[in-house]
Amino acid sequence: MFTVTVMPALDSEFIRTGKVRWVFINLPLPSVHPNALAAAEVAMCAARQRRFWQTHDALYLHQDGWAKLPQPRDTLVALAQRAGVDRDKLNACIQGGTARAAVQQDAARAARSGAHSTPSFYIEGGLLEGAPYTPDPMRHVLDSVYAVRSAPRRNPK
Repeated sequence: MFTVTVMPALDSEFIRTGKVRWVFINLPLPSVHPNALAAAEVAMCAARQRRFWQTHDALYLHQDGWAKLPQPRDTLVALAQRAGVDRDKLNACIQGGTARAAVQQDAARAARSGAHSTPSFYIEGGLLEGAPYTPDPMRHVLDSVYAVRSAPRRNPK
């Protein structure tokens, strides 16, 4: 799974070093993962408490435990709480509905941009769908883009 196996390497090599700006866009696929929208909503509410990535990672690490539950909310909230999210604020956010609307807007924009699967990546305007199983393919692409972007520019004569 990309989040567990590949993302940590990309985070330390590219994101934390400032070589890459990483933007997360929600694209839950309820037809494949019935509880994906609920999980995305919890993560967006966690983001309002500055705990998005911690919650995101916890949700992915424990996906097998909540993915097929008929009512996943309590489990999702508990995972977010363990990631440092205040339960009362999280529940208020979920009940408010604005996070769900934000997730749905993200998904609509992603679909309009051509993304139909997760994960999908936009790199320098190009769409790459599907996840590599090791960091190497992404490392190669990102190193290449970084080399071009950071090369000294020549003045045309």
